[in-house]
Amino acid sequence: MTTLMAPDPVAGSEILERILAAAGGLLVLEGGDSAVLVEQFRAIARHSGQSIYLWQPDTGMGNLREAHARVPDSQRLGNALRYIQQSQHFGVYLLSRFPLPLSTADGNLLRQLARAPAGHVRRVVLLDAAPSLVASLGDVAVRLNGAPKAAQRPRLRDGRWLL
Repeated sequence: MTTLMAPDPVAGSEILERILAAAGGLLVLEGGDSAVLVEQFRAIARHSGQSIYLWQPDTGMGNLREAHARVPDSQRLGNALRYIQQSQHFGVYLLSRFPLPLSTADGNLLRQLARAPAGHVRRVVLLDAAPSLVASLGDVAVRLNGAPKAAQRPRLRDGRWLL
């Protein structure tokens, strides 16, 4: 019998904080399990009301807070990127399972989104990005480690417990 574990909101919120604190608008999340991360972000969005979206080529872009809330005509990556670019409010946009190779127009849109906008926080996060895609973006994308931190066991040293 297989048991499903509930998503760990603490690990997800720590990664979300690092995403929001990043200097650029385009991030590449390396390592970690993207399916688990999406479920952690879904739990955070439902609990806190944060605007977190997930784009996949087969379903388009949807709000993680409300499963039925979808952005119309967003199955194509270019349409989804233009929607993100025109957004004037806070949002974290997770992009998963990229169609490769990227068109020149899609690559240019990603580069434009990499520039941090003044006034509102908008972060585009690439999940499971192919190494060729990351290399094509060069230095415009900020790389973050998405793997959960290893739990540190307390140690007794000189009569005090240390982490």
